[in-house]
Amino acid sequence: MEIFLTRALQLIVSLSILVLIHELGHFLFSRVFKVRVEKFYLFFNPLFSLVRVKKLDGKWHFSWFSRKSPELFKETPAVTEFGVGWVPLGGYCSISGMVDESLNTEQLAQPQQPWEFRSKPAWQRLLIMVGGVLFNFLLALVVYSAVLYTWGEEYVPVREAPMGMEFSPVAHELGFKDGDRLLAADGVLFDRFDEHALRAINEAKVVTVKRDSQELKIAIPSGFIESIIKGKQGFAAFRFPAVIRDVAAGSPAIKAGLIANDSLTAINGVKTLTFTAFAEALYKHKDTTINLSFYRNGVLKTLSVKPDGNGKLGFYPKMYDEVFPTNKISYSLMASIPAGIGKGLKKLTGYASDLKFVFTKEGAKSLGGFGAIGGLFPASWDWRNFWDTTAFLSIILAFMNILPIPALDGGHILFLLYEVVTRRKPSDKFMEYAQMVGMFLLFALLIFANGNDLYRWLFK
Repeated sequence: MEIFLTRALQLIVSLSILVLIHELGHFLFSRVFKVRVEKFYLFFNPLFSLVRVKKLDGKWHFSWFSRKSPELFKETPAVTEFGVGWVPLGGYCSISGMVDESLNTEQLAQPQQPWEFRSKPAWQRLLIMVGGVLFNFLLALVVYSAVLYTWGEEYVPVREAPMGMEFSPVAHELGFKDGDRLLAADGVLFDRFDEHALRAINEAKVVTVKRDSQELKIAIPSGFIESIIKGKQGFAAFRFPAVIRDVAAGSPAIKAGLIANDSLTAINGVKTLTFTAFAEALYKHKDTTINLSFYRNGVLKTLSVKPDGNGKLGFYPKMYDEVFPTNKISYSLMASIPAGIGKGLKKLTGYASDLKFVFTKEGAKSLGGFGAIGGLFPASWDWRNFWDTTAFLSIILAFMNILPIPALDGGHILFLLYEVVTRRKPSDKFMEYAQMVGMFLLFALLIFANGNDLYRWLFK
């Protein structure tokens, strides 16, 4: 439960930042072109708002937990109402004279006013719509640069992985073997193991690995990524030993006397070389007292301990980058900016190229909603991982919003580009119907993606 709440809080905070920045882009461009913004809200506010704020005559006026609009808020439509809703799923910027998700047809039936979105030239409307996507992308670049400046980069060189890699069943079928070290894809050497390495493997004809003291070449068939997605167990991960980072309170581990930095090596005399092997062996002895062998300060020790009903001892393991030598890269302030921009562009192009897999059968099944997004965050709060994930989500939000789908910014941009080219403006009625179709498609996608999350949770 603690892990769920930690991830949920990170997700809400991250999405709140992204929504605020996105809507701020629309808001600022609207103000530049003297278009009225009627409401600027974090979170949605059906029925009532947690707080509503307006500035009139140099004074800020507040309304708390308001269900009905006070007269003050009704009489001054020219002044933006800022607020916080109670449904933490996004936010909105309501622009006067624009066909948006509110579908305010009553306003559109009135004569155009000079402060309305619809009365402005197409190029100004285009910039107002691009503002949200632009700000999200710029946010990602700023965050990546700040993360690199603050923490730098640290990674385990994949070609030198001390224990090699462990591979999924699908990878085993292709010829990979646990303990192999990944060297190159079509002769291009690997530096680190990440999503870019996986894309290189997918596009390669052969991958070179080091097995024991020999270099071997493994053919990569077409449809590699699709088979990996279908297998649902990924491709590979670093092998690392079972070393305790921390022990959970009240767990079998702490009751038995295990402490941080203990290296667990055998169960009932049977050696367990890797953490995965240790976890699998431990599960076979759930609710059974075992003899556990481990090293503490270089001295081999043994003790008796009984795993719980889930085959767990209740400790947090050190990950591979905590036990193996890493390469560290530090950045000055000036160096972090181009490095952050480069990282953001690489993430964007990589994500865009991966989108094609969504339209495959297995790719559609792998789509996830809020549960999958929350799973991107670590189980414990870590500021570096939080900001890294937030920057990546900002890239995703920018890219998804630019897609030419009605109800998204990209749909509005598409119609505005049509207007610029043809000098013909789509009618308000057409825009209204297009908005309705787009909202239906988005809601259907939202239900499907979150339905996948629910299915995986129920039947995992």
